[in-house]
Order: sequence, then structure tokens, then C-alpha cells
Amino acid sequence: MKKTIKLILSSVLAMVMLSGCGVGAENDVITMSGSTSMEKLCNTLKEEYMNKTGVEIDVQFTGSGAGVQAVSEGVVDIGNASRALKEEEKQKGIVENVVALDGIGLIVDKNNSIEDISKENLSKIFKGEVKNWSEVGGENLPIIVIGREAASGTRGAFEEILGVEDECLYAQEINSTGAVMAKVASTPGAIGYVSLDVIDESVKTLKVDGVEASAENIKNGSYSVQRPFVMATKGEVSEQSETVKEFFNYLDSEEGQQIITMVGLVSTK
Repeated sequence: MKKTIKLILSSVLAMVMLSGCGVGAENDVITMSGSTSMEKLCNTLKEEYMNKTGVEIDVQFTGSGAGVQAVSEGVVDIGNASRALKEEEKQKGIVENVVALDGIGLIVDKNNSIEDISKENLSKIFKGEVKNWSEVGGENLPIIVIGREAASGTRGAFEEILGVEDECLYAQEINSTGAVMAKVASTPGAIGYVSLDVIDESVKTLKVDGVEASAENIKNGSYSVQRPFVMATKGEVSEQSETVKEFFNYLDSEEGQQIITMVGLVSTK
């Protein structure tokens, strides 16, 4: 009798553990973390995809480097990075899945008279070689360089595009896109960089080498200050769980592509 009761209890316990921690429970949630610049895209996808499929997306905005590290360690299904993956990251088996293109806008306060700037002068400004707007055709006003924190994908991509990695002299380093916008908007002479999709009327966006930062110019490659939005996986998408594979299928669908353009990004399709 006691043996029978023990067997029954063991069976019940096993069923409880399976229902709480098994594959069925995990398949209802996709976990991702990473780039703060991808917040608008991810939050929109989270809402739309759950409404459509019932699958929950648990997303944390921890910075691109942290996101790639998390997927590398198997902590999350997807690591979001607002930059191309580094070779050392790829060597760990992390796969770069580019889901959209994003322009990096160069922003100044609205009263700044500058409309256009060259990549060469941008490099000089961010390295501290040009310190006054009068040196690049503007007013006699000190340039205040605002940047993102070291772990930011936006910063990594921007510095790589300009070829100024580890050479920038920032007056202030800020840990979110919104805070960069607010700081530049409220600081005469300030310049900063942010994802194109978040720019609003509080700041002025500069042309770069005479080219406007627009979706058309990003897709045709004429606007040079751009970067990929990556949803990195450990191994190919085909090696992921069915839930994750279905999510990537959704991103590739017409509906998924509409979401990408709706939030101000550029489709790769």
C-alpha cells in the first residue's frame, strides 16, 4: 500500500514539474534582450505578435553588447544589437540576422545655423579637433559633443562608420536614446547621434555630405551613416525552437515588414 502511494505521489510530482517547466510552457514565450535603440521595434512586435499568436515576447533593453552576451550564454533566445556583430562574437557561434536598416541621425539644437556637414568634419568634431561651429561654417559657438555610453550599439556603429573608435572626446556620455535627444535639444551648440526613427521636432537633423537622412537614401546606400538592426541567435535560425523559427517567419512576412516600416525603419526586403 505504501509503495503504491509513493508511486502515485511520484507520478503527480513529475506531471506538475513537466507542466510548469517543460517545453510546452517555454514555447509560449520568446526571450530577448539588448539594444535600447530597438525598443520601439521590439515593443511594437511584442504587442502585435502576441495579439496574433498568443506567444509572449519577454524583452529587456540592456544594450547591444549585453544582448549578444546573453544569447551567447543561452540566457535568452535572441540578442538584439543595433550594430553588426564583431568577428569574435561570430566565432562563438552567434549568427547575425539582419531584420532592418536604421539611419543614425546627426542632431543639433534647433537654433544651430548648420544644415549640412561632411563625414570628415564629423570625425574632427567627435575627436575634438574642431571645437567651434565657426570652423565648419556656423556661428561662433563652442561645440558640445554628446554621446552614448560605451556599451551602446549606436555608439559602436557610429564610431566604426566614422573610423573614430576609442578616439572620441565626449562632453557627456548618456545611457539612453531619449536622454541624448533631450540633452541636445536643450543645449546650445550641442551635437549628438540617435536612431533615425526616434527623431522629432525638438531637434534639427543634419544632412551628411549633402545627403538627407531618409528611408530612401538609407536603402539605396547614399546616406552613409547607417547600421543594421540585428536579432542574433546562437546558431542558425533553422536550429532554433519552433516558436523562435515561427517568429522569424513572421518578421519575413508582409505583415512583419509593414511593422518594420511603420516604426520608421527600413526594410531589407
